[in-house]
Amino acid sequence: MKNIIFLLCAMVLIVSCTKQDYYEIPTDENGNVILTGISSTTTTGISSLDNSFSVTATFATAKVGDVMNVELLKLQIPSTGGTTTQLLPLAGTQKQATVGSDMKATVTYTRDEAKMAKVGDYVTVVFAGKTDYAKQRVDMVAATTVTKPKVTGKEIDVARTTETAFFNVSVAPKSGAYAGTLIAKRKNGLKAAWENVSGTPFSGTQPFLVPISGSDFAAGKDTMYYSFSATSGSYTDEVASTIIVRDPYFFLKKAATLTLGGSSAGRNMLINAAVAETDAAANIAVSGSLILKGGSAWLAAGKTIQFVPSTLAMYEANNSTNIIAAFNAGTPTATADPINGVGVFIYKIVNGPAPTDVYYGILKMTNVIPGTSVSFEYRIGDMYAHLSVIK
Repeated sequence: MKNIIFLLCAMVLIVSCTKQDYYEIPTDENGNVILTGISSTTTTGISSLDNSFSVTATFATAKVGDVMNVELLKLQIPSTGGTTTQLLPLAGTQKQATVGSDMKATVTYTRDEAKMAKVGDYVTVVFAGKTDYAKQRVDMVAATTVTKPKVTGKEIDVARTTETAFFNVSVAPKSGAYAGTLIAKRKNGLKAAWENVSGTPFSGTQPFLVPISGSDFAAGKDTMYYSFSATSGSYTDEVASTIIVRDPYFFLKKAATLTLGGSSAGRNMLINAAVAETDAAANIAVSGSLILKGGSAWLAAGKTIQFVPSTLAMYEANNSTNIIAAFNAGTPTATADPINGVGVFIYKIVNGPAPTDVYYGILKMTNVIPGTSVSFEYRIGDMYAHLSVIK
Protein backbone atom coordinates (compact mmCIF):
# COMPACT_ATOMS: atom_id res chain seq x y z
CA MET A 1 0.00 0.00 0.00
CA LYS A 2 2.85 2.38 0.91
CA ASN A 3 4.43 1.75 -2.50
CA ILE A 4 1.17 2.58 -4.28
CA ILE A 5 0.79 5.85 -2.35
CA PHE A 6 4.42 6.74 -3.12
CA LEU A 7 3.88 6.14 -6.85
CA LEU A 8 0.71 8.28 -6.91
CA CYS A 9 2.49 11.15 -5.17
CA ALA A 10 5.38 10.91 -7.59
CA MET A 11 3.00 11.02 -10.59
CA VAL A 12 1.25 14.12 -9.20
CA LEU A 13 4.60 15.81 -8.70
CA ILE A 14 5.73 14.99 -12.22
CA VAL A 15 2.48 16.19 -13.81
CA SER A 16 2.50 19.44 -11.81
CA CYS A 17 6.03 20.17 -12.99
CA THR A 18 5.34 19.34 -16.64
CA LYS A 19 5.14 22.36 -18.97
CA GLN A 20 1.72 22.59 -20.66
CA ASP A 21 1.99 24.89 -23.68
CA TYR A 22 -1.75 24.99 -24.28
CA TYR A 23 -2.26 26.88 -21.00
CA GLU A 24 0.34 29.55 -21.79
CA ILE A 25 -0.82 33.13 -22.40
CA PRO A 26 0.82 34.68 -25.49
CA THR A 27 3.16 37.63 -24.83
CA ASP A 28 5.18 40.07 -26.95
CA GLU A 29 8.97 40.51 -26.85
CA ASN A 30 8.62 42.62 -23.70
CA GLY A 31 6.56 40.02 -21.88
CA ASN A 32 3.30 41.93 -22.21
CA VAL A 33 0.19 39.82 -22.64
CA ILE A 34 -1.21 39.87 -26.18
CA LEU A 35 -4.99 40.09 -26.09
CA THR A 36 -6.86 39.19 -29.26
CA GLY A 37 -10.28 40.63 -29.99
CA ILE A 38 -13.18 39.59 -32.18
CA SER A 39 -13.43 40.48 -35.83
CA SER A 40 -16.08 43.08 -36.69
CA THR A 41 -17.77 44.36 -39.83
CA THR A 42 -19.42 47.50 -41.15
CA THR A 43 -21.43 48.06 -44.30
CA THR A 44 -22.59 50.96 -46.41
CA GLY A 45 -25.88 49.14 -46.76
CA ILE A 46 -28.09 49.23 -49.83
CA SER A 47 -31.45 50.84 -50.50
CA SER A 48 -33.98 50.39 -53.26
CA LEU A 49 -32.31 53.28 -55.13
CA ASP A 50 -28.71 51.99 -54.87
CA ASN A 51 -26.74 49.87 -57.33
CA SER A 52 -24.19 48.36 -54.94
CA PHE A 53 -23.01 47.95 -51.36
CA SER A 54 -19.67 47.47 -49.64
CA VAL A 55 -18.68 45.54 -46.52
CA THR A 56 -15.50 46.20 -44.56
CA ALA A 57 -14.18 43.63 -42.11
CA THR A 58 -11.73 44.53 -39.34
CA PHE A 59 -9.78 41.42 -38.34
CA ALA A 60 -8.44 40.47 -34.93
CA THR A 61 -6.10 37.54 -35.64
CA ALA A 62 -5.30 37.83 -39.34
CA LYS A 63 -2.03 39.25 -40.61
CA VAL A 64 -1.31 42.07 -43.01
CA GLY A 65 -1.33 40.71 -46.53
CA ASP A 66 -3.55 37.72 -45.74
CA VAL A 67 -5.96 36.93 -48.55
CA MET A 68 -9.57 36.44 -47.50
CA ASN A 69 -11.98 34.40 -49.56
CA VAL A 70 -15.32 36.17 -49.70
CA GLU A 71 -18.72 34.96 -50.89
CA LEU A 72 -22.40 35.64 -50.42
CA LEU A 73 -24.89 33.37 -48.73
CA LYS A 74 -28.54 33.66 -49.72
CA LEU A 75 -31.77 31.81 -48.97
CA GLN A 76 -32.19 29.22 -51.69
CA ILE A 77 -33.71 25.83 -52.41
CA PRO A 78 -30.88 23.28 -52.14
CA SER A 79 -29.69 21.75 -55.43
CA THR A 80 -30.65 18.39 -53.98
CA GLY A 81 -34.29 19.51 -54.08
CA GLY A 82 -36.96 20.09 -51.50
CA THR A 83 -39.26 23.00 -50.68
CA THR A 84 -37.49 24.60 -47.69
CA THR A 85 -35.05 27.44 -48.38
CA GLN A 86 -31.65 27.40 -46.74
CA LEU A 87 -28.87 29.96 -46.39
CA LEU A 88 -26.43 28.64 -49.01
CA PRO A 89 -23.49 30.01 -51.05
CA LEU A 90 -24.66 32.08 -54.01
CA ALA A 91 -23.07 30.93 -57.24
CA GLY A 92 -20.71 33.38 -58.93
CA THR A 93 -20.11 35.55 -55.87
CA GLN A 94 -16.69 34.26 -54.84
CA LYS A 95 -14.14 37.07 -54.50
CA GLN A 96 -10.88 37.75 -52.69
CA ALA A 97 -9.89 40.67 -50.47
CA THR A 98 -6.46 41.39 -49.02
CA VAL A 99 -5.97 42.48 -45.40
CA GLY A 100 -4.32 45.90 -45.33
CA SER A 101 -1.98 47.50 -42.82
CA ASP A 102 -5.05 48.73 -40.90
CA MET A 103 -6.19 45.12 -40.51
CA LYS A 104 -9.18 45.80 -42.75
CA ALA A 105 -10.42 44.26 -45.98
CA THR A 106 -13.28 45.58 -48.10
CA VAL A 107 -15.44 43.96 -50.75
CA THR A 108 -18.12 45.43 -53.00
CA TYR A 109 -21.07 43.71 -54.68
CA THR A 110 -23.68 45.03 -57.08
CA ARG A 111 -27.35 44.33 -56.47
CA ASP A 112 -27.33 42.13 -59.59
CA GLU A 113 -24.46 40.03 -58.21
CA ALA A 114 -26.32 39.71 -54.93
CA LYS A 115 -29.61 38.95 -56.68
CA MET A 116 -31.33 41.69 -54.67
CA ALA A 117 -34.46 42.95 -56.40
CA LYS A 118 -36.80 44.31 -53.75
CA VAL A 119 -36.99 45.73 -50.25
CA GLY A 120 -36.54 42.91 -47.74
CA ASP A 121 -34.09 40.89 -49.84
CA TYR A 122 -30.88 40.15 -47.98
CA VAL A 123 -27.56 38.37 -48.24
CA THR A 124 -24.87 37.40 -45.74
CA VAL A 125 -21.31 38.35 -46.69
CA VAL A 126 -18.72 35.89 -45.39
CA PHE A 127 -14.95 36.51 -45.13
CA ALA A 128 -12.87 33.37 -44.48
CA GLY A 129 -9.09 33.10 -44.17
CA LYS A 130 -6.50 30.81 -42.60
CA THR A 131 -6.52 32.62 -39.27
CA ASP A 132 -9.70 34.72 -39.12
CA TYR A 133 -13.34 34.92 -40.11
CA ALA A 134 -16.07 37.58 -40.31
CA LYS A 135 -19.61 37.93 -41.61
CA GLN A 136 -22.21 40.66 -42.17
CA ARG A 137 -25.88 40.55 -43.11
CA VAL A 138 -26.94 43.19 -45.64
CA ASP A 139 -30.65 43.98 -46.11
CA MET A 140 -32.15 46.03 -48.92
CA VAL A 141 -34.23 48.80 -47.32
CA ALA A 142 -36.64 51.35 -48.75
CA ALA A 143 -35.02 54.63 -49.71
CA THR A 144 -38.34 56.45 -49.24
CA THR A 145 -40.06 56.93 -45.89
CA VAL A 146 -43.50 58.46 -45.42
CA THR A 147 -45.04 59.65 -42.16
CA LYS A 148 -48.69 59.81 -41.28
CA PRO A 149 -50.20 63.22 -42.06
CA LYS A 150 -48.77 65.85 -39.74
CA VAL A 151 -49.63 69.34 -38.53
CA THR A 152 -46.88 71.33 -36.80
CA GLY A 153 -44.93 68.12 -36.29
CA LYS A 154 -47.83 66.18 -34.73
CA GLU A 155 -49.34 63.15 -36.43
CA ILE A 156 -53.11 63.39 -36.81
CA ASP A 157 -56.09 61.53 -38.19
CA VAL A 158 -57.30 63.49 -41.21
CA ALA A 159 -60.68 65.11 -40.55
CA ARG A 160 -63.26 66.01 -43.17
CA THR A 161 -62.50 69.74 -43.03
CA THR A 162 -60.94 72.27 -45.42
CA GLU A 163 -57.71 72.48 -43.43
CA THR A 164 -54.50 70.95 -44.79
CA ALA A 165 -52.11 68.49 -43.20
CA PHE A 166 -48.92 67.15 -44.79
CA PHE A 167 -47.21 63.83 -45.35
CA ASN A 168 -43.51 64.22 -44.56
CA VAL A 169 -41.67 62.25 -47.25
CA SER A 170 -37.91 61.67 -47.16
CA VAL A 171 -35.79 59.98 -49.84
CA ALA A 172 -32.38 58.82 -48.65
CA PRO A 173 -30.31 56.40 -50.78
CA LYS A 174 -27.34 54.87 -48.98
CA SER A 175 -25.01 56.12 -51.70
CA GLY A 176 -25.57 59.83 -50.97
CA ALA A 177 -28.00 62.73 -50.92
CA TYR A 178 -31.00 62.47 -53.22
CA ALA A 179 -31.14 65.17 -55.87
CA GLY A 180 -34.15 63.94 -57.81
CA THR A 181 -37.86 64.60 -57.49
CA LEU A 182 -40.81 62.93 -55.82
CA ILE A 183 -43.99 62.03 -57.69
CA ALA A 184 -47.10 61.87 -55.48
CA LYS A 185 -50.37 60.48 -56.81
CA ARG A 186 -53.74 59.75 -55.20
CA LYS A 187 -57.09 58.17 -55.95
CA ASN A 188 -60.28 58.44 -53.91
CA GLY A 189 -61.45 54.83 -54.04
CA LEU A 190 -59.88 51.59 -55.18
CA LYS A 191 -61.35 51.76 -58.68
CA ALA A 192 -60.82 55.49 -59.18
CA ALA A 193 -58.21 56.86 -61.60
CA TRP A 194 -54.83 58.03 -60.30
CA GLU A 195 -54.22 61.78 -60.30
CA ASN A 196 -51.23 63.91 -59.37
CA VAL A 197 -51.27 65.51 -55.94
CA SER A 198 -51.06 69.31 -56.11
CA GLY A 199 -47.37 70.32 -56.11
CA THR A 200 -46.10 67.24 -57.96
CA PRO A 201 -43.23 66.82 -58.71
CA PHE A 202 -41.74 67.79 -55.35
CA SER A 203 -38.07 68.78 -55.16
CA GLY A 204 -35.60 70.71 -53.06
CA THR A 205 -35.48 70.66 -49.28
CA GLN A 206 -36.51 67.48 -47.53
CA PRO A 207 -38.74 66.23 -46.10
CA PHE A 208 -41.03 66.84 -49.06
CA LEU A 209 -44.36 68.17 -47.74
CA VAL A 210 -47.21 66.50 -49.61
CA PRO A 211 -50.60 68.06 -48.79
CA ILE A 212 -53.76 66.24 -47.79
CA SER A 213 -57.10 67.80 -46.86
CA GLY A 214 -60.44 66.44 -45.81
CA SER A 215 -61.94 68.37 -48.70
CA ASP A 216 -60.00 66.11 -51.10
CA PHE A 217 -62.44 63.30 -50.26
CA ALA A 218 -65.66 63.09 -52.22
CA ALA A 219 -68.94 62.83 -50.30
CA GLY A 220 -69.54 59.23 -49.32
CA LYS A 221 -65.94 58.20 -50.07
CA ASP A 222 -63.79 57.92 -46.98
CA THR A 223 -60.68 56.17 -48.35
CA MET A 224 -57.81 57.79 -50.27
CA TYR A 225 -54.92 55.81 -51.76
CA TYR A 226 -51.54 57.48 -52.17
CA SER A 227 -48.43 56.53 -54.13
CA PHE A 228 -45.03 58.18 -53.58
CA SER A 229 -42.27 57.37 -56.06
CA ALA A 230 -38.65 58.47 -56.38
CA THR A 231 -36.23 57.57 -59.16
CA SER A 232 -32.45 57.28 -59.36
CA GLY A 233 -31.00 56.12 -62.66
CA SER A 234 -32.83 52.97 -63.69
CA TYR A 235 -34.22 52.33 -60.19
CA THR A 236 -37.58 53.46 -58.84
CA ASP A 237 -38.71 53.29 -55.24
CA GLU A 238 -42.46 53.41 -54.66
CA VAL A 239 -44.22 53.58 -51.30
CA ALA A 240 -47.98 53.31 -50.85
CA SER A 241 -50.18 54.75 -48.12
CA THR A 242 -53.89 54.55 -47.38
CA ILE A 243 -55.76 57.25 -45.47
CA ILE A 244 -59.29 56.99 -44.10
CA VAL A 245 -60.89 60.35 -43.38
CA ARG A 246 -62.97 60.73 -40.25
CA ASP A 247 -65.66 63.11 -39.11
CA PRO A 248 -64.34 66.27 -37.46
CA TYR A 249 -63.25 65.63 -33.87
CA PHE A 250 -61.45 67.22 -30.97
CA PHE A 251 -57.81 66.24 -31.33
CA LEU A 252 -56.73 66.11 -27.70
CA LYS A 253 -58.08 64.72 -24.42
CA LYS A 254 -56.65 65.93 -21.12
CA ALA A 255 -57.43 65.79 -17.40
CA ALA A 256 -57.39 68.51 -14.74
CA THR A 257 -58.17 69.13 -11.07
CA LEU A 258 -59.16 72.52 -9.65
CA THR A 259 -58.56 72.95 -5.91
CA LEU A 260 -60.09 75.84 -3.99
CA GLY A 261 -57.49 78.45 -3.03
CA GLY A 262 -53.81 78.44 -3.79
CA SER A 263 -51.87 77.72 -6.97
CA SER A 264 -54.18 75.17 -8.58
CA ALA A 265 -57.56 76.86 -8.36
CA GLY A 266 -57.27 77.73 -12.05
CA ARG A 267 -56.25 75.98 -15.23
CA ASN A 268 -54.76 77.13 -18.49
CA MET A 269 -56.66 74.62 -20.62
CA LEU A 270 -54.56 75.35 -23.71
CA ILE A 271 -51.42 73.92 -22.18
CA ASN A 272 -53.09 71.99 -19.33
CA ALA A 273 -51.16 73.86 -16.65
CA ALA A 274 -52.31 74.48 -13.09
CA VAL A 275 -52.40 78.19 -12.22
CA ALA A 276 -53.91 80.40 -9.56
CA GLU A 277 -57.45 81.68 -10.03
CA THR A 278 -56.02 85.18 -10.41
CA ASP A 279 -53.54 84.17 -13.12
CA ALA A 280 -54.00 85.94 -16.47
CA ALA A 281 -54.04 82.56 -18.24
CA ALA A 282 -56.71 80.91 -16.03
CA ASN A 283 -59.44 80.32 -18.63
CA ILE A 284 -61.28 78.06 -16.18
CA ALA A 285 -61.22 78.32 -12.38
CA VAL A 286 -63.03 77.94 -9.07
CA SER A 287 -63.25 80.61 -6.37
CA GLY A 288 -65.31 80.56 -3.17
CA SER A 289 -67.19 77.50 -4.41
CA LEU A 290 -66.72 74.69 -6.92
CA ILE A 291 -68.77 76.44 -9.60
CA LEU A 292 -66.73 76.52 -12.83
CA LYS A 293 -66.08 79.89 -14.46
CA GLY A 294 -63.30 81.92 -16.01
CA GLY A 295 -60.43 83.21 -13.86
CA SER A 296 -60.92 86.75 -12.59
CA ALA A 297 -57.88 88.34 -14.29
CA TRP A 298 -58.48 86.42 -17.48
CA LEU A 299 -62.12 87.59 -17.65
CA ALA A 300 -61.07 91.15 -16.84
CA ALA A 301 -58.93 91.12 -20.01
CA GLY A 302 -62.11 90.74 -22.11
CA LYS A 303 -61.90 87.00 -22.60
CA THR A 304 -64.81 84.63 -22.06
CA ILE A 305 -65.79 81.04 -21.37
CA GLN A 306 -69.37 79.80 -21.68
CA PHE A 307 -71.01 76.46 -20.94
CA VAL A 308 -73.94 74.42 -22.27
CA PRO A 309 -75.04 71.16 -20.56
CA SER A 310 -74.51 68.01 -22.66
CA THR A 311 -74.58 64.21 -22.44
CA LEU A 312 -72.09 61.44 -21.80
CA ALA A 313 -72.93 59.93 -25.21
CA MET A 314 -71.96 63.17 -26.93
CA TYR A 315 -68.69 63.28 -24.98
CA GLU A 316 -67.82 59.72 -25.95
CA ALA A 317 -68.79 60.21 -29.62
CA ASN A 318 -66.33 63.14 -29.87
CA ASN A 319 -67.87 64.58 -33.03
CA SER A 320 -66.84 68.24 -32.96
CA THR A 321 -69.35 69.25 -35.64
CA ASN A 322 -72.27 67.91 -33.60
CA ILE A 323 -70.88 69.27 -30.34
CA ILE A 324 -70.41 72.79 -31.70
CA ALA A 325 -73.88 72.68 -33.24
CA ALA A 326 -75.33 71.65 -29.87
CA PHE A 327 -73.56 74.54 -28.17
CA ASN A 328 -74.93 77.03 -30.69
CA ALA A 329 -78.43 75.58 -30.29
CA GLY A 330 -78.28 75.76 -26.49
CA THR A 331 -78.39 78.58 -23.96
CA PRO A 332 -74.82 79.39 -22.94
CA THR A 333 -74.04 80.47 -19.38
CA ALA A 334 -70.91 81.95 -17.84
CA THR A 335 -70.77 79.30 -15.12
CA ALA A 336 -71.27 75.54 -14.73
CA ASP A 337 -72.24 73.60 -11.62
CA PRO A 338 -70.15 70.37 -11.65
CA ILE A 339 -72.90 68.36 -9.94
CA ASN A 340 -75.66 69.64 -12.20
CA GLY A 341 -77.23 67.06 -14.51
CA VAL A 342 -74.82 64.33 -15.67
CA GLY A 343 -71.76 66.52 -15.21
CA VAL A 344 -70.99 66.96 -18.92
CA PHE A 345 -70.67 70.45 -20.44
CA ILE A 346 -69.79 71.85 -23.84
CA TYR A 347 -67.65 74.97 -23.52
CA LYS A 348 -66.55 77.82 -25.76
CA ILE A 349 -63.42 79.78 -24.95
CA VAL A 350 -62.81 83.12 -26.68
CA ASN A 351 -59.15 83.83 -26.01
CA GLY A 352 -58.62 86.64 -28.50
CA PRO A 353 -59.94 88.42 -31.62
CA ALA A 354 -58.85 85.95 -34.32
CA PRO A 355 -61.02 83.01 -35.45
CA THR A 356 -58.27 80.65 -34.32
CA ASP A 357 -58.53 82.17 -30.81
CA VAL A 358 -61.93 80.49 -30.39
CA TYR A 359 -61.72 77.06 -28.75
CA TYR A 360 -64.71 74.77 -28.47
CA GLY A 361 -64.57 71.62 -26.40
CA ILE A 362 -66.46 69.31 -24.08
CA LEU A 363 -65.67 68.31 -20.50
CA LYS A 364 -66.80 65.46 -18.23
CA MET A 365 -66.69 65.57 -14.44
CA THR A 366 -64.74 62.66 -12.92
CA ASN A 367 -64.65 63.54 -9.22
CA VAL A 368 -66.01 66.17 -6.85
CA ILE A 369 -64.85 66.57 -3.24
CA PRO A 370 -67.33 69.00 -1.65
CA GLY A 371 -65.72 72.22 -0.51
CA THR A 372 -62.30 71.08 -1.76
CA SER A 373 -61.82 70.20 -5.44
CA VAL A 374 -63.34 69.19 -8.73
CA SER A 375 -61.70 66.94 -11.35
CA PHE A 376 -62.64 66.55 -15.00
CA GLU A 377 -61.54 65.26 -18.39
CA TYR A 378 -61.80 67.60 -21.33
CA ARG A 379 -61.50 67.49 -25.09
CA ILE A 380 -60.09 70.46 -26.97
CA GLY A 381 -58.74 71.49 -30.37
CA ASP A 382 -61.09 71.35 -33.35
CA MET A 383 -58.81 73.17 -35.82
CA TYR A 384 -55.39 72.15 -37.14
CA ALA A 385 -54.25 75.68 -36.32
CA HIS A 386 -54.88 74.96 -32.63
CA LEU A 387 -52.20 72.28 -32.58
CA SER A 388 -49.45 74.89 -32.65
CA VAL A 389 -50.85 76.36 -29.41
CA ILE A 390 -52.35 73.47 -27.46
CA LYS A 391 -49.78 71.41 -25.59
